[in-house]
Amino acid sequence: MTQGTTIAGRRSSQRGWLLFLPAFLFFCAFFLIPLALMLQESLKNGFDTYAFIFESPVYGRVFRNTVWVAVITTAVCLAIAYPYAYTVNRVGPRMKMLLILLVLMPFWVSLLSRTFAWVGLLQDTGIINTYLQLWGITDGPVALVRTPFGVLVGMVHVLLPYMVLPLMNTMGEIDHGQLQAARGLGATPLQRFVRVFLPLSLPGIVAGCVLVFVLSLGFYITPAMLGAPANMMVGELLIQETQKVGATRASALGILLLAGTLISMGLLAAVWKRSARRTEL
Repeated sequence: MTQGTTIAGRRSSQRGWLLFLPAFLFFCAFFLIPLALMLQESLKNGFDTYAFIFESPVYGRVFRNTVWVAVITTAVCLAIAYPYAYTVNRVGPRMKMLLILLVLMPFWVSLLSRTFAWVGLLQDTGIINTYLQLWGITDGPVALVRTPFGVLVGMVHVLLPYMVLPLMNTMGEIDHGQLQAARGLGATPLQRFVRVFLPLSLPGIVAGCVLVFVLSLGFYITPAMLGAPANMMVGELLIQETQKVGATRASALGILLLAGTLISMGLLAAVWKRSARRTEL
């Protein structure tokens, strides 16, 4: 009986590995192998390429600007998405379906089309500047496109659903019995939100922030069309380096961007674990 159970367990384990194999091969073919080739290309001249990048103030400024834009985009998305997701989980079924539909609608339009729409809205002769002058708010056109503000608006519009959806999912799984228990113990609405609801929604906050932050780091189309060369991000720099200099320096920049992303995610995971332990205590 024991031997039969052991054999069955081995067969089950083998079947599990067979199911895992296609995903592993796909991961190797489309991620690990290209990443290894990119690392090899970046080391074509040894570490001289990396030394040149670290010594050049231009690359440092681009990386700082990229991280700064990603942080601001994540913060703005969280500030907009949290009350929206909270509202979705408080309204009736019909209104909830409508609000979810509004979140999913941007996915039905290509990123390029949405960015072109923002160019039309934000340019000097666009709708926004036209009405600002028509209503007497401004005397002339306000610089909205080719500015950090234009980049921020475009990126928030594109990435907002990636913050809303994890928050909606997490808030939908919160046990409202805990809120009722806190209410029975005399907690005010603000206390119930801060001490009960907000800590329970932290997994959604972390998931949404990681998604938006990581996607922001590699953005290319929106910053290229709505931003200016003075506010260039790493995605734009990679394209320019590939076209003008070659693949070696662009590969090194890609490796550094990946390393920075992994370090940021590691730090965020460490902060999350620490806060989770405090919450349990």
